[in-house]
Amino acid sequence: MVVIARMLLRRILILIPLLLGVILFVFIIMRFSNNKPEYAYFQGANPTPEQIHQFQLENGLLDPLPVRYVRFVADLAQGDMGTSVLTKAPVLEQVATALPLTMQLTFLGLLIAIVLALVFGVVAALFRDRWPDQLIRIVSLVGVAAPAFWIALLSIQWLAVDRGWFPTGGYVNPGDFFTGWLLSMTLPAISLSLPVAAQLTRIIRTAVVEELDKDYVRTAIGNGLPPIVVVGRNVLRNALINPLTVLGLRVGYLLGGAVVIETIYSLPGMGQLMINAVLNGDPAVVQGAVLTIAVGFVVVNLVVDVLYLLVNPRLRSAA
Repeated sequence: MVVIARMLLRRILILIPLLLGVILFVFIIMRFSNNKPEYAYFQGANPTPEQIHQFQLENGLLDPLPVRYVRFVADLAQGDMGTSVLTKAPVLEQVATALPLTMQLTFLGLLIAIVLALVFGVVAALFRDRWPDQLIRIVSLVGVAAPAFWIALLSIQWLAVDRGWFPTGGYVNPGDFFTGWLLSMTLPAISLSLPVAAQLTRIIRTAVVEELDKDYVRTAIGNGLPPIVVVGRNVLRNALINPLTVLGLRVGYLLGGAVVIETIYSLPGMGQLMINAVLNGDPAVVQGAVLTIAVGFVVVNLVVDVLYLLVNPRLRSAA
């Protein structure tokens, strides 16, 4: 436990400057945006230069960038992501309303991707170079090449419009009608998960094949242990260590891809929040939403790194 705690503390200490760097990057990028707060505030009006100058003065927009960055970080530390210049509502409230749906979609997609990848990756490895392996490799190659938004459009046409099995879009609160929620989230989650499932399938297949070729597997089977026991108890446990390192990047892809999928399926998550903020010229909301997604990506990778340390005894012994 001491070793694990020390490794965890080390990862958290690395996370702090990384988060500050992410915040700095988003902060600087937003400064180059044409959607300036002063013009968004007076949208639809014809403000005088004096009114614009007064707004800039009252909101600290004339201060040097380093001063504004430090103030921005200090506000974030207190849970203040700014205020929408259009709705006058705190950005944190809008993010808190949209983020749960994006998290639901992301983790549903992750669950589907992991299940599909485990099943097909292991089957392909066990039937190496035979027709099930060849078929799974071809399908996974197509899945890797197919973007999530293209799968989403085809899914809507084939399964929602042509057959009516699922709604074409919209969101149902699970507390109101769980079946309706499940139907509304199924197609988006599948569309989001298939490219990731295809990538993980290929990685898991390679890892399991390498593990099956090791001497301890042949020895265990030669000693009379059933192959299914050897695969389930030893091969999978050892083979899945390396694919776990890739999982963090794939979760980040799911989190970012959910933004696009939400727009296609008209789901009121972070994607819709950002698109509406961009179209309406609300830079504070755009900044808050982008920063939330970026920080989420960093935190998810930290969690995956910690899980990798926990399941890999060699790293624990080397620490």
